[in-house]
Amino acid sequence: QVTLVESGGGSVQTGGSLRLTCATSGFGDTNRPLCMGWFRQAPGKEREGVAGFRGDSQTTYADSVKGRLTISKDNSKNTLILQMNSLKPEDTAMYYCAADRIFYSDCRQLAGDYWGQGTQVTVSS
Repeated sequence: QVTLVESGGGSVQTGGSLRLTCATSGFGDTNRPLCMGWFRQAPGKEREGVAGFRGDSQTTYADSVKGRLTISKDNSKNTLILQMNSLKPEDTAMYYCAADRIFYSDCRQLAGDYWGQGTQVTVSS
């Protein structure tokens, strides 16, 4: 059984930093994901693909977070990471990680075979 568990969310002031982690388990040779990503959804808004990480380590970012957020993967710990710096109030949302066994050119477009339960990020001005 595949599980994705996010952690690291919290409340910070504008300009602060947070490090989100997505611990994965249950992936093996037959269901290894080709795409992973971080998504966010604020109340009343559509879900947004924030950052994508492809199996060949190619990364993509939403324009609104470029230069502030960095996605990476720690293969030794089966963990997807989102380092968030220079946070703004508009970054406030529930953040989810997701994984997909299908190849996407831009992993922010993945449909998501697997999703985590989310972690809340709140940035105050």
